[in-house]
Amino acid sequence: MKIPRRLQPLIDDGLVDQILSRLKSGKEADIYVVRCNGVIRCAKVYKDIQKRSFKQAVQYQEGRKVRNSRRARAMDKGSRYGRAQQEETWHNAEMDALNRLVNTTVRIPQNYGCFDGVLLLELICDEDGSVAPRLIDLEFSSQEAASQHAVLMDFVKQMLCVGLVHGDLSEFNVLVDEQGPVIIDFPQAVNAAANNHAEGMLRRDVENITNFYGQFAPDILKTRYAEEMWALYSEGELQPESVLSGRFKRATGTVNVDSVLDDIQTVIDEEDERQALLSMGLRGE
Repeated sequence: MKIPRRLQPLIDDGLVDQILSRLKSGKEADIYVVRCNGVIRCAKVYKDIQKRSFKQAVQYQEGRKVRNSRRARAMDKGSRYGRAQQEETWHNAEMDALNRLVNTTVRIPQNYGCFDGVLLLELICDEDGSVAPRLIDLEFSSQEAASQHAVLMDFVKQMLCVGLVHGDLSEFNVLVDEQGPVIIDFPQAVNAAANNHAEGMLRRDVENITNFYGQFAPDILKTRYAEEMWALYSEGELQPESVLSGRFKRATGTVNVDSVLDDIQTVIDEEDERQALLSMGLRGE
């Protein structure tokens, strides 16, 4: 097998001993089964931006913080350096998301670091030692479907509790081993508090999973977990131990328009005052 360009440095540095096989090719990366110090793992090799078919990267990158101001300016300008930094940010996003979930009950692959566009991960296997199947490749009894759906809704809740929305969750990026579902593929995970699209992405994630399991347990289709989770999250009341019912009824009370307008005007006045004080300070007045 020809060694992929991005894997060669890892082989040269002794991080990867051998490439065993190519597991799959996805919209943003190619996955290889590799041996690392005698242990079988997988290497996720991210594709260059020109070859990625993931078309909504900008939408997912909204709200991601870049600590270095020079890097942030370059990314905004779209310079060659800025594009390189944007790619690095995209590559590291999955590792950052996985690290944030380590202390939760969400089942995810263990990550062993990201090296120049290659993420080394635990290889999720079934009870026979083969690569674990994707959710899309399995069928379930009504009881199994309801049970696994509940598990995944809890995982989505746990992610939201640490401020993450997967953003591309579906039956194609959930593996199932002998212990149950394992969520994979996090490069597009978004900051729930900083991304304006987060609520819509959460709804889509939950809808995808619910529609899949709903084929086997139709009663699941009546649940409204996304709305319930987001309402609790927005009020600062969502906790890892929160018990969800899957039922949600939107408040129908009337809105006091005058009060809302007064609040908006107060914010505008405060900002005008802040800018005026800032301007006076710059002039030395």
